[in-house]
Amino acid sequence: MSTANFDGDAALLVDGVAVPVRVRRSARARAYRLSLDAARGELRLSLPARAPLKKALAWAQGHEDWVRAQMAQQPPATLLADGAVFPLEGRDVTIHWVEGATRTIRLEGDRLLLGGAAESVGARVQRWLVARARAVLESESLALARDHGLVVASVGVGDPRSRWGSCASSGAIRYSWRLILAPPDVRRATVAHELAHLLHMDHSPAFHAAHARIHGADPRPARAWLRAHGAGLHRYRA
Repeated sequence: MSTANFDGDAALLVDGVAVPVRVRRSARARAYRLSLDAARGELRLSLPARAPLKKALAWAQGHEDWVRAQMAQQPPATLLADGAVFPLEGRDVTIHWVEGATRTIRLEGDRLLLGGAAESVGARVQRWLVARARAVLESESLALARDHGLVVASVGVGDPRSRWGSCASSGAIRYSWRLILAPPDVRRATVAHELAHLLHMDHSPAFHAAHARIHGADPRPARAWLRAHGAGLHRYRA
């Protein structure tokens, strides 16, 4: 059962500009915690369940220099619009809107071609990416599970900010759709990670051994890639 709830929206001023703040109360929190969700362009403020919101916001405002520094380190968001370049399975692809062409999206070499309404290009490209991610991740999960005698109940995708995949004890697995932007070996290592949780619902030595066995290679380079580049995958949005 969740012990957290959201207080609603607030804002901090950074150089006179209002930056949205998502306020989250938690029964387990013992202190204030401020973080930046660069993908959504908002701050997240966690505080104890009964802490005064006004006092917490004043504390957060006192960290304006920190917020400014964090925002300066973040790459700018890339809108999935005509002419935008984004990574697809680790290679650069350019969105090319063709006036008068059909709405159907086609991948031809390093170009993603589509027509239809220009104002809906971003939303349609993102839906295409989500659908592609769901199909690829489901196919790879079921095939790899079958090879290792494992049973997957279901495979789904979402857009979490703090994890690349999750596996429930029921056998239901969910992934971040943004894995379709990462190199294939990184994606497959993540699939193997979640399948290993079907055997061990922890991160024990036995789990890591199962992860390497299912993946068929050392998964540490993939984890290192995600640590170094994973946050950047959240910059692409409609």
